[in-house]
Amino acid sequence: DGAWSVSDILTEDDEQDRVPLQKLELLGESEELRGLLLNPHLRQLLLTIDQAEEKSSLMKKYMQEPLFVEFADCCLRIVEPPEKENIIPE
Repeated sequence: DGAWSVSDILTEDDEQDRVPLQKLELLGESEELRGLLLNPHLRQLLLTIDQAEEKSSLMKKYMQEPLFVEFADCCLRIVEPPEKENIIPE
């Protein structure tokens, strides 16, 4: 039936890169991310990746697309907010 689970595509090495579910839920609550996803061009890029056989080579290509990079950066800021301690005091 074509159904797959995260465990089908993650090796043990990938496990450390896995984002906890509660962090992923923050993506759904982000106004900034929702705003980006209103862009039909970005939605088409994401659909293309979702349906692609060769996801990794396509991702490399899309990382040249400013719109996609903006989307990826926005997602990363949500799931991995910059550490407060790293901010240099004025």
